[in-house]
Amino acid sequence: MDIREAIKNRPMQLQQFVILIICILLTMIDGYEIIVLPFVMPHLAKAWKLSPVEVGYLLSASVLGMAIGAAIISPLADRIGRRAHILLCLVLVTVGMLLSARSENFRELLVVRAFAGLFIGGLIASINVLVSEYSSDKRRGVVMGLYGIGLPLGSALAGSIVEPLVASYGWRGPLAFGALLTLAMTAVVIPMLPESAEYLIERRPKRALEKYNKIAAWLGHPPSTALPYACRKSDGPAFPVAVNMIFGGVMLRRTACLWLGYAGLISAFYFANAWTAKLVADASGSPAYGVRVGMLIMIGGVIGSLLFAALSLRIRPVIVTALVLTGGAVVYTLYATYFRDVALAIPLSMLVGASASGGVCAFYAISPPIYPAIVRGTAVGLMIGFGRAISVVVPIWTGYMLSVGWTPSTLYRVFGGVLGAAAVFMLLLDQARAAQVPDAGMHGAADKYGR
Repeated sequence: MDIREAIKNRPMQLQQFVILIICILLTMIDGYEIIVLPFVMPHLAKAWKLSPVEVGYLLSASVLGMAIGAAIISPLADRIGRRAHILLCLVLVTVGMLLSARSENFRELLVVRAFAGLFIGGLIASINVLVSEYSSDKRRGVVMGLYGIGLPLGSALAGSIVEPLVASYGWRGPLAFGALLTLAMTAVVIPMLPESAEYLIERRPKRALEKYNKIAAWLGHPPSTALPYACRKSDGPAFPVAVNMIFGGVMLRRTACLWLGYAGLISAFYFANAWTAKLVADASGSPAYGVRVGMLIMIGGVIGSLLFAALSLRIRPVIVTALVLTGGAVVYTLYATYFRDVALAIPLSMLVGASASGGVCAFYAISPPIYPAIVRGTAVGLMIGFGRAISVVVPIWTGYMLSVGWTPSTLYRVFGGVLGAAAVFMLLLDQARAAQVPDAGMHGAADKYGR
């Protein structure tokens, strides 16, 4: 019994949905971490008398860490395994969040936020790949859409508890709560999250067959006397070969379209999530109202993820991604005009969240199957790192633009245009899927991602 084929081609089992639920909870850590500092920023900026530029640097610190971590920490998942990699990142994220809550000055907080971001960036790429590898080909778009709700749910959790925690413990309270959340999830992962079967087959670490048969028994399949064939040599590809598997031949066009589209989406996502609460609070004179608008964006994100899951039942996920991005371009442009109008800001805020977070889960869905299992963690991590590296300048750039007189309306129009460009890259990616990859070793990756 080849578990890879059973997972890809048979109906989803309860055990696979258990993995999905755990990974949704893990992704909530990313959503919480993205939003918690922007939500406490009005209180922190007042307490430390921070300038808009300093606010921008703090908001970018964890994003910078995530970008670097996705690029240099994520590849470890292809070496030590998805499960071990997730556990390592969870422990170090907990440390970073605890240190954030104990920071005493601007520079100290800047450093520890970047440290926590390093391992959040590595963590998310590994979770994303694991969910994809335990999803059937037929339901991958739906599963990844459901998985995508973790990001906005974590952010909504941050929004719902920031004010009570700040009222009781000051701005440090929400950061300390994030550390406790991560520690609790570490305790869940240790007994309940399995290793990737594809990793065991491709890399063949010590006791690989034993671990493989445990997964088989867990999924209700008979044990095997030997591991199924590996699509690549068990010692893994040399660096030039790995680079070729990501950037060589027709893969260069696919990778370029995917990464550029993701960079545009995630830039608009971070702008909306990092600055909207503060911009609305400044415009209305009410920090509490800014937080409520931020919450609506997160609720819209849940709706957007579920919408992506539903549409993926009938439309190729890559086309759904293009539709979500196009809708986002329209919504951002409308929000630029009407965000000061309370009656219109509420539904528009939810639509901003639906397009931004829906777009994130869309990229999570379409990216892993493009690449072979042996470099999947590396490739998806590099994609996330590339996007977040570009996004790291967004909060800082926004702070500078506001300082020189740009209005929030102008900024929303700019990022609406960015989303429109990202939609074009998705259409180009859909065209690129028609090109066949000549390498037969691209098991499970050739052209299934968009079908």
